[in-house]
Amino acid sequence: KQIYKFYMKAYTINKYSKDASLQLSELARPDVKENEVLVEIHAASVNQIDGKLKSGEFKLLLPYKFPLILGHDVAGVVTKIGSKVTKFKVGDEIYARPRDLHIGAFAEYIAIHENDVALKPKNLTMEEAASIPLVALTAWQAFYDKAKLQKGQKVFIQAGSGGVGTIAIQLAKHLGATVATTASAANIEMVKNLGADIVIDYKKDDFETILKDYDVVLNSQDTQTLEKSMRILKPHGKVISISGPPDMAYAKENGLSWFMKMAIYFLSYKVNRLAKKHHVDYAFLFMTANGQQLTSITRLIEAGKIVPVIDRVFPFVQTNEALTYVMSGRAKGKVVIKVR
Repeated sequence: KQIYKFYMKAYTINKYSKDASLQLSELARPDVKENEVLVEIHAASVNQIDGKLKSGEFKLLLPYKFPLILGHDVAGVVTKIGSKVTKFKVGDEIYARPRDLHIGAFAEYIAIHENDVALKPKNLTMEEAASIPLVALTAWQAFYDKAKLQKGQKVFIQAGSGGVGTIAIQLAKHLGATVATTASAANIEMVKNLGADIVIDYKKDDFETILKDYDVVLNSQDTQTLEKSMRILKPHGKVISISGPPDMAYAKENGLSWFMKMAIYFLSYKVNRLAKKHHVDYAFLFMTANGQQLTSITRLIEAGKIVPVIDRVFPFVQTNEALTYVMSGRAKGKVVIKVR
């Protein structure tokens, strides 16, 4: 009996490199394991982590094999299901942030564990849906899981016009918080329309001189900004950083080796010392795939509480240009690749 292999187009890397382009390759379509669904990809979105992964920034934390297909956000249609899949059927329109070590959205097909998948919001296009999972799960896990954000609290979200910022502002407002953010003059109106109460033009003003007694900071910038953020928090306030450094809780949760635990201890030593000095809590968030949380996010989107913010949609053949644009840091909201 002859086995026919089906092929697909995918953008791959064969080694870590900051400057090399992604290669358009022809690969065998993935097989589905018993708990996976095969998704025909309609749209994918590009995140900073794709560029950081490509340049090798995460090679110690995430041991990927080559050739590697990048892409952490996907929207598409289920075309095949594994023998033990119970939540989805062929023909379902879905979106997902596939789990680490199983990414690969810059392609025509992907196999994803059913626990990472949610039905696509009915009121969104495929391109809009693809823009949501990673950034919305990041905001959700920051505010619900780490900060336990309460109504009436004050939260400072850095870079309000970015991918995470645009969704985090809306989620924090939904939770009843007062929201401050930073943006350039050109984007002030946009972030106000998303619900930001206080907007600081970071090119003109220093947030540290304007904000004080905040409950939560969502940090996405450099170490210097992280240190300044600690000074605007009230005692026992929380700073949650999605840009590092990793903390010991992250090392434990992910069962990292003794060597990696020691490395993380030294990496986070200065930040932890500063947090103690300012009597605040520091936590690192490396968001994880979660179909259940994504289903809750779908409900908020269908209720009109969260709207996607998309800067540009690139065709599949311009995946490299899309990644370059995202890494330039100029995008307002999300950048999406239309695969089909």
